[in-house]
Amino acid sequence: MKTVFVTPDDAQRSWYVIDAEGKPLGRVAAKVASMVRGKNKPTYEPSQETGDFVVVINADKVAVSGRKRQNKMYYHHTGFPGGLKDYTFKQLIDRHPTEPLERAVYGMLPKGPLGRKLYKNVKFYAGSNHPHAAQQPTAIEL
Repeated sequence: MKTVFVTPDDAQRSWYVIDAEGKPLGRVAAKVASMVRGKNKPTYEPSQETGDFVVVINADKVAVSGRKRQNKMYYHHTGFPGGLKDYTFKQLIDRHPTEPLERAVYGMLPKGPLGRKLYKNVKFYAGSNHPHAAQQPTAIEL
């Protein structure tokens, strides 16, 4: 029996929508990263872009447990001496509502050209409205 290799051109790619409201940050990010990679398909190939497109709505209402809302820190360096900036989860979500979930998903994807290409297949929205209704995405429950 021959092994069938699916190229990105031949892959059947679907659109899914995930509602992150009230769901744990890490669980949503892990599910999104897995679906974008294509690990939920029998045709999964680690070096190919055969995953699905994912739309995440209500990314600003993602849940974190304990005191992470006040204590979890995010860091960013400007590139200048003494340019290390830090933000708490609450400060970051107030300024950029989708940023914590975006960073979590980006960290779970492979590093390099493939990971950057896969990251473009995920769309994050702070509210429940999104402009991808024409693709007829299927709702996924976590």
